[in-house]
Amino acid sequence: MSDRDQTPKGFPFPVRPKMIILAIVVLIIAGTVMSSFYVVDQTEQAVTLFLGNFKTITGPGLQFKLPFGIERNYNVPTQVIQTEQFGFRTERAGVASVYSKADFPEESIMLTGDLNIVDVEWTIQYRIVDPRAWLFNVQEPKRTIRDISQSIVNRLVGDRTIFDVIGSERTNIEIRAQETMNSILESYGLGINITTVKLRNIVPPAGSVQDAFEDVNKAIQDMERLINEGREQYNKEIPKAKGQAQQLVQEAQGYAAEKVNRAQGDVARFSSVLQEYRRNPDVTRSRLYIEMIEDVFGNDPGSDLIDRNLENFLPLKNLQGQGGL
Repeated sequence: MSDRDQTPKGFPFPVRPKMIILAIVVLIIAGTVMSSFYVVDQTEQAVTLFLGNFKTITGPGLQFKLPFGIERNYNVPTQVIQTEQFGFRTERAGVASVYSKADFPEESIMLTGDLNIVDVEWTIQYRIVDPRAWLFNVQEPKRTIRDISQSIVNRLVGDRTIFDVIGSERTNIEIRAQETMNSILESYGLGINITTVKLRNIVPPAGSVQDAFEDVNKAIQDMERLINEGREQYNKEIPKAKGQAQQLVQEAQGYAAEKVNRAQGDVARFSSVLQEYRRNPDVTRSRLYIEMIEDVFGNDPGSDLIDRNLENFLPLKNLQGQGGL
């Protein structure tokens, strides 16, 4: 090729064949460099294909691949918790999240086991654990996740009464739904793990039915409140009554012990006096008589002792006042 001027008319500078070749080479080199490297984020893993066939999975960082589409990479967010919402949508997430005012009855309206209609809103959170399975095993993975989730929650709600769904079985539904979803999705080879199933809002359909159920729910709450108050009063009074009963029992036992000990002491004293009486009846009789007189008149300083026939008046007070005469 001759190196003659190939400049088109009106071009600002002359164009020669060497310049065209150089530009092509530069473009080829730039295209090669640009298509030979790719970046994988810290939250991702990349699946690399060689001529459409799976080659390898690469981690975060700057990675090399064969250029010009010979090898292709697909970045998958394996470290990100993803969320699917049913029966509602979040327009703006944050501390004060803003939710859509639109209704999604085709997702949330369900029939309970006792043939009542209930509106159930829930969310699921999942993480991709196998990026290769996520990309190639199922054609529409997110649609599959949503269909399976709706089917399982509908089945669990349909196995229970409406009061169980609203109340005591709520947590059990969440646990069973997570276990069942993971089991089915694993059998499909979807490459994800359901981390959370959370029932957000469970109410009867809007209207008179909802008002009636709210009244019933309020009555149930009042019943539970009264039961709790009764239990609180029970826990307050029963220990107090038990303490008082224990105190009375201990006082009775102490009184019984006192009486028994006193009776045993009286018996021992009587036995001792009886032995003395048998040895010296007259002395013992006189001593007992004197002790009895002392017990009767000992605390009465205004008493005077006289004989029965008033023949021998004994001025004991004067005798006591004369120093023992």
